[in-house]
Amino acid sequence: MAKIKYTKTEQKHQQDSLKQFLRFLPTLQLKKQQLQQEVRISVEKLSANRAARKAALDRLAGLLLFFSTQEETERYASLVEVRSIITSTMNIAGITIPIFDKVEFAPLEWDLLTTPWQTDDCVQALKESLSLRAEGKVLEKQYELLLAELTTTTQRVNLFEKVKIPECKENIRRIKIQLGDMETSAVARSKIAKSKSQRMN
Repeated sequence: MAKIKYTKTEQKHQQDSLKQFLRFLPTLQLKKQQLQQEVRISVEKLSANRAARKAALDRLAGLLLFFSTQEETERYASLVEVRSIITSTMNIAGITIPIFDKVEFAPLEWDLLTTPWQTDDCVQALKESLSLRAEGKVLEKQYELLLAELTTTTQRVNLFEKVKIPECKENIRRIKIQLGDMETSAVARSKIAKSKSQRMN
């Protein structure tokens, strides 16, 4: 606990600090609750994305029998080209997080007469798998940012609740006692001085 001065000025400073902490605490607690909710939602989204990725990979595995040679694998892969991953941002509880929008694929075409019938399915399965993987990376980033902010906010709430507010209350209590003792002592000295003065007269 920092050293304090036992003065009315210090008492006012401690009371002002206490009012400020008590005013900010509910906002921090609300932010903490909101972040806890957002972290839970983020975990659910990540879990859903992982399940969807597994389903897409299972579907792809079912089509893999068509990728019997390296040449065929390369041919299908060459029909899927990621042009860009489109994201936006959103503000949640005062922090900016990335939002996955979509993956833009290059508009590649193939001859329907000369390519095997399964080409469309294979290309679609590859696109779905790549989109889900890109979304998963964005969701992981969201989770990391939200969790980091939740940790910081929780530390601030704990600092206010368990350190700053009790410290201010204790300082105010000690100052009041000391000022009361000093006032009592001053009154006693004044009475003694008055008594001595009356005896001398």
